[in-house]
Amino acid sequence: MNLKSFKTELIETVKLSVPIMIAQLGAILMGVTDNILVGRYLGSTSLGAAGLANSLSFLVSSIGLGGFSIIATLISKAKSEQDEAQISRLFYAGLRMAVLLAVILGISSAVLGFNLEIFRQTTQITTLAKPFMYILSVSLLPFFVFVAARQLCDGLSYPTVAMTITVSALFVNGFLNYALINGAWGLPKLGLNGSATATLIARCFTATAMLLYLFNSQIFKPFLLRHNLLNLNQLVMYLLKLGLPGGFQFFFEIAAFSLAVVMIGWLGEDQLAAHQIAINLASATYMTATGISAAGAIRVGGAFGQKDKQGVFLAGSAAFAFGTAFMGVCCLVFLLANHALVALYLTNNEPVMSIAAQLIIIAGFFQLSDGIQVVALGALRGVTDVNVPTVITFVAYWVVALPLSYVLAFTYKMDVSGVWIALLLGLTVSAVLLTWRFYYLAKNRSFQ
Repeated sequence: MNLKSFKTELIETVKLSVPIMIAQLGAILMGVTDNILVGRYLGSTSLGAAGLANSLSFLVSSIGLGGFSIIATLISKAKSEQDEAQISRLFYAGLRMAVLLAVILGISSAVLGFNLEIFRQTTQITTLAKPFMYILSVSLLPFFVFVAARQLCDGLSYPTVAMTITVSALFVNGFLNYALINGAWGLPKLGLNGSATATLIARCFTATAMLLYLFNSQIFKPFLLRHNLLNLNQLVMYLLKLGLPGGFQFFFEIAAFSLAVVMIGWLGEDQLAAHQIAINLASATYMTATGISAAGAIRVGGAFGQKDKQGVFLAGSAAFAFGTAFMGVCCLVFLLANHALVALYLTNNEPVMSIAAQLIIIAGFFQLSDGIQVVALGALRGVTDVNVPTVITFVAYWVVALPLSYVLAFTYKMDVSGVWIALLLGLTVSAVLLTWRFYYLAKNRSFQ
């Protein structure tokens, strides 16, 4: 590998990654903000209920979220082929796909919320979580529209658009969270449901702002002409065919963590609240790393569209290098500042704070595995390899992580720490196999 070429590719990957990472971080920080304010103003039981509802809602939505990322990759490929008409078709097909998935998954999320008793949580947590989840179900429509529309910006290498809108929405969400939880500044006092309502309004803001910008920007106008949209439903089906395996890759990981929440709820409310603090922080770093994954998919996809085998190898390697470095820094922060991070959420519940501080140490160790496996998924998406990675993620999380979680927590009495150690092992299996898969294809696959 030419060191100069790698350095150039790394610089381009970082330039594309950072705005996407900030946008992804802004999205997850909405959840962090929700949990910090819920924990501080409403206590650990409400924090556990919000965590349960957020985890299950995110689980359902993950199928759609993982599927949309293929659109940016295909737009990047069409850009390298100078096919403006195809870029336009991909944009409009993505919006149709967003509405379709929002309806299907939103109804599924609401039905799941109506039947929360099947997860055998405490009565108080179940009662609080139900209306919270109904509101989140409605918010999937604006959320998916925003995610689908931003693929145009990311695929054309204008990621600062989504970044700016997401950061703005973060302030909207924080302001409304405080106001609607506490009834401040003349707004109604909604308690825990105020946090969910704030998320709904913030997501409506992001979707509206994104569409208004795209349709009023001279930069994107050539790509928004309605080129040959008569058979657009066929393209939607094609996107679903390529995107849903990616969605299920995301789903299998999120499902493992969501079902871990259910198991931890069987252990007790203190463990559930502590888990929510630790997983909220780990989710922030993970979602930030998905920005590197998305940039890697775009860069690899562009090289793949040009049938540049060396370019595919360089783009993937640059994404791996940046992802490993970033998550290595996150690992050190988790290990060295675990108690300070817990104090952001709670200051007056010693049992919960003690458990959470231990979990954050374990979370620190799986930062590297988590970052590498999500970057590998992006690189594989760039070469349109979606089926084998889906099998790998299923095995890592459902064959390794989940059964081992139960065994360590309940058979070997390792409590909530056992669940987290099992999740760490599942992430490591996924990281190793997915990385091997990418480099095997980069070396042996014909791009002609």
